Amino acid sequence: MKFIHISDLHLGKRVNEFSMIEDQKYILKEIITIVKEQNPDGILIAGDVYDRSVPAEEAMKLWDDFLIRLAENRVPVFAISGNHDSAIRFSDHSALVDAAGIHLSPVYDGEARCFRMNDKYGAVNIYMLPFVKPAIVKNIFPEEEISDYTDACRVAIEQMHVDRKERNILIAHQFVTGAERCESEEIVVGGLDNVSADVFDDFDYVALGHIHGKQSVKRETIRYCGTPLKYSFSEKDHVKSVTVVLIGEKGNVEIGEIPLVPKHDLREIRGTCEELTVMKNLGNTDTEDYIHAVLTDENDVVDAVGKLRRIYPNLMKLSYDNKRTGKQQTICGVESVESKTPLELFEEFYEKQNNDRMSDEQRAFSLKCIEAVWEGQD
Repeated sequence: MKFIHISDLHLGKRVNEFSMIEDQKYILKEIITIVKEQNPDGILIAGDVYDRSVPAEEAMKLWDDFLIRLAENRVPVFAISGNHDSAIRFSDHSALVDAAGIHLSPVYDGEARCFRMNDKYGAVNIYMLPFVKPAIVKNIFPEEEISDYTDACRVAIEQMHVDRKERNILIAHQFVTGAERCESEEIVVGGLDNVSADVFDDFDYVALGHIHGKQSVKRETIRYCGTPLKYSFSEKDHVKSVTVVLIGEKGNVEIGEIPLVPKHDLREIRGTCEELTVMKNLGNTDTEDYIHAVLTDENDVVDAVGKLRRIYPNLMKLSYDNKRTGKQQTICGVESVESKTPLELFEEFYEKQNNDRMSDEQRAFSLKCIEAVWEGQD
């Protein structure tokens, strides 16, 4: 049995104040094309469909259109809500869309939805556990000892009464201990949202959402598929993909990837402002990509953003990497102040602040200013 695992669409997201909606439309069409080519038995969507609990109208329409296209291709969908989604809003009309093969997780009430599919090897049970917090599970099962996210997931899974002799899939949206985060994810101080991978031992495959970089944790079959698009420059080196899962007989799970090529890449370029804006240096680079420009000019460039945006209209971020920014020195108490001239003290401050010595021209200008100040005090 074949499944396609995706998650963290974050529909409606803005990156550095740029709307990603057109890029999301494009990548969802690419996923539909993959679905048609792969002809899977189901789509596993592991939460964070939206970027906000109250999504924009265009984001809701994009999600509806995606589900309609999947339904037209007669591909069953199993989707859960994540921490960015409103569980109530996400599951609206779930009973109605069930008839079209679109199965959405309801608000967690102590019982996770389970769907049973069959092939020549027998049953495959698909359990859907939306994002849960300890307080939610504790409120439903007050007699249970629940002090953290691991306890919450453990109790929720115990209530599923999983038959380990059969093949079982879990769709969940949690941070599993050991996973590597990206800048675009919400981080809980102290790792309080960690869930031990041991709670997933009953499942042959765990389709996870929440982490934006594709990876497996503890074993190959506890897997984050990652986002379909890059949502921060910490992801600039990621190769985004959908995960394809083949469930054979009990104990036989094969995992593959199909790369996703975005409409616009999100990448970093580096050099002086002149190097980055001279046309002969651009080669075959796509200037429409989302860009973080790292300038190596020693001095700030006047109207650098304007100059760069004439070439790179989707410039998202500008920063400098030079002597001044490359090494931060601590400016502490100055010893022997009384024995140093004002110019010597200012030179010392300048060097610590800028990681470079003053030029003769700067020294002469500073001395002129200091003398003017002292003359004004007479």
